[in-house]
Amino acid sequence: MKPPYLGRDKREKTPYTTYGREVVGVNLKELIPNQAKKIIELIELKGKIVSIDGYNALYQFLTAIRQPDGTPLRDSKGRITSHLSGLFYRTINLLEHGIKPVYVFDGKPPELKAMEIARRKKVKEEAVKKYEEALAKGDLEAAKRYAQMASKLTEDMVDAAKKLLTAMGIPWVQALAEGEAQAAHMAAKGDVWAAGSQDYDSLLFGAPRLVRNLTITGKRKLPGKDVFIEIKPEVIILDELLKTLGITREQLIDIAILLGTDYNPEGVKGIGPKTALRYIKTYGSLEKVLKIVKAEFSVDPLKIKEYFLNPPVTDNYKIEWKEPDGEEVVKILVYEYEFSETRVKNALSRLEKAFREHVKTKQLGLDMWFR
Repeated sequence: MKPPYLGRDKREKTPYTTYGREVVGVNLKELIPNQAKKIIELIELKGKIVSIDGYNALYQFLTAIRQPDGTPLRDSKGRITSHLSGLFYRTINLLEHGIKPVYVFDGKPPELKAMEIARRKKVKEEAVKKYEEALAKGDLEAAKRYAQMASKLTEDMVDAAKKLLTAMGIPWVQALAEGEAQAAHMAAKGDVWAAGSQDYDSLLFGAPRLVRNLTITGKRKLPGKDVFIEIKPEVIILDELLKTLGITREQLIDIAILLGTDYNPEGVKGIGPKTALRYIKTYGSLEKVLKIVKAEFSVDPLKIKEYFLNPPVTDNYKIEWKEPDGEEVVKILVYEYEFSETRVKNALSRLEKAFREHVKTKQLGLDMWFR
């Protein structure tokens, strides 16, 4: 049986980006119908608990908070502090809007991800070389772009972030493996209202709601252009997505595997989002599509599907906000990492006020569209 003619859609060959930042995971943007998403204001999330993918957020801060030549913020010892700056001030901003964040950090990456981790390492190494070349030519725009691509988190940087969150009274959870899977699990259980990440993988892991752009809201400059646009949070509802597309979550995972995920970044040559959707709706499942379409996978696609359906997660966590420890915050940011004492103390006043007004009191939620 010949497969039906499905158009001339082609899979995108390069990583999709969000205002200069490479985004990992599967790109489902073209498939998200208007019925399943809504652009909102931060204040509309007042009173909601959101489990935020910690690594995803820290990478955003690392790439966004930089000098004109792409150099990240550092202290006198050469330690990068961009991630701490973003984490501190952005988290306070979320709390001021009545949003209760819970950060979730990656554990041990699955073996399925080994090839993708190696690929990313190579990309970063090449980016470092291109950054140095651009800097030597005086091309600051290119230098900044390559510096962002070369961003990497170390264990020490993540540990410092966790230490700061604890001092701020913000809960964080250590995942067994993928942070997005854990965040989605917490949302599916109802312990949090939504998972927060730039990546669509949270939907594949079963998050009933995904909030994108949560940690990058505000005015952002388009890469390579002297143009600024306003970035606002976007809420995507899984049930509405599946209902509108006429598929199941398992079939959404099938589509993602055809497109390419963190576990099979190459995807299937010649298949784009719309084509993948047509194949799955025509044949019903990934297994049946692969009998029709010739494709080579570096990782067993059925193992990838099983991982999305049953990832390693833990229920051994406690979500609790505590009074901010101002002295400890100052000790970490001012005395250890040399932040401005005046700025930190001013921000601490905002943090303490936000805690009193939003964490200790019960807030109204969103309208019925989100319930």
